[in-house]
Amino acid sequence: MGPFRPQPGYKYTAEHSIYIQQDFRGQGLGGVLLQEMIAQATAKDLHCLIGVIDQANQASVALHLKHGFVLAGVMREAGFKFGGWLDAGYYQLVLPTPQTPVDG
Repeated sequence: MGPFRPQPGYKYTAEHSIYIQQDFRGQGLGGVLLQEMIAQATAKDLHCLIGVIDQANQASVALHLKHGFVLAGVMREAGFKFGGWLDAGYYQLVLPTPQTPVDG
């Protein structure tokens, strides 16, 4: 988990990534890690978590939807990997924090 953008106005937003080695997929580890990241973000008084997911990765999309993330938008052919162009879906979870945000 790291900053979404370097500008001060985004200080309450973080972008996260989860990578599970092929041999360990399908065992619930992604959910455990995502729940822990949500807990850490809440403890850090963040307001928004962003996950950028290859739209072909239906397992990751389903994981994020299951944990309350919503699709905020798709950037077509924004990445290139595995010999092809990838559509990047931006998935967002708005947290109940902070209680008293401060500008920039």
